[in-house]
Amino acid sequence: MSKHFKVIIIGSGPAGFTAAIYTSRANLETAVFEGQQPGGQLTITTDVENFPGYPEGVLGPEMMDQFRVQATRFGAKTIYETINKVDFSERPLRMWSEKEEYSADAVIISTGATARLLGTESETKYWGAGISACATCDGFFFRGEKNVLVIGGGDSAMEEAIYLTNFAENVTLINRSEKFRSSKIMLERAQKHPKIDIIANHTIEEFLGTEEKGIKKLTGVRLKNSSTGETREVEAGGAFLAIGHIPNTKIFKGIIDLDKENYIITKGKSTNTNIEGVFACGDVMDHTYRQAVTAAGTGCSAAIDAERWLSENS
Repeated sequence: MSKHFKVIIIGSGPAGFTAAIYTSRANLETAVFEGQQPGGQLTITTDVENFPGYPEGVLGPEMMDQFRVQATRFGAKTIYETINKVDFSERPLRMWSEKEEYSADAVIISTGATARLLGTESETKYWGAGISACATCDGFFFRGEKNVLVIGGGDSAMEEAIYLTNFAENVTLINRSEKFRSSKIMLERAQKHPKIDIIANHTIEEFLGTEEKGIKKLTGVRLKNSSTGETREVEAGGAFLAIGHIPNTKIFKGIIDLDKENYIITKGKSTNTNIEGVFACGDVMDHTYRQAVTAAGTGCSAAIDAERWLSENS
């Protein structure tokens, strides 16, 4: 026998918790499945200074704790399990965690997206201590820095590099090959920018840094020439990975309509998916902005869409 809720939210973070605040305040019995990363990507973010209402900034984990408390205050139930299978072919909508079966009248998907990483041990060591995957989120922390790096060769890498020139004295863009995936116009903008240097045909062999009294700080990288194998070191106070994101949609393939990059497709300006009663919000359907505040906004939209759908179809 499955456990039934009026609304099940798969995933947490700003989108999922905001959706839960709205659905639970609407007296809809709500469960939030927090998944493998409770609180979402902000739990591995240190300072958050660009979310309205926090004039002094706030730590990412602390902010997500506050979101969670606010959602549970109105009756939402948080469940520390991962949904790994769904069946949306019949009503009620069914889903399974590693422990139990659950069902719901409406489902909101807020499983987010994960930044593509290089997968090195040193990357993990200095993550959040100079390494980031979002210049819009963290560029401000590097104002006055002599040099910051952007790793990648697509349009997003060019955009990040140009954006970071507003803060750092110099930006070095590193691409693993001589060829760039970016559009010609974006590459030319980066090439012509007086504050951007481009190093092509090199990969990151190791991120370098210091650690004093438990505080880690990135100081540079060791690069490896893709052709010759020769290495050299480049000093930098920050490094931004711009090699793409992976939407967490694996369990929805063949069920929910996805675009070519596997982000969930929503209808028009709504959060409706191709399945009646299933909605999507946050980074799992947004590959443009990927900000906490925009995720929260779509979480609100998904909750309102779900509430209206339930009132019309109950």
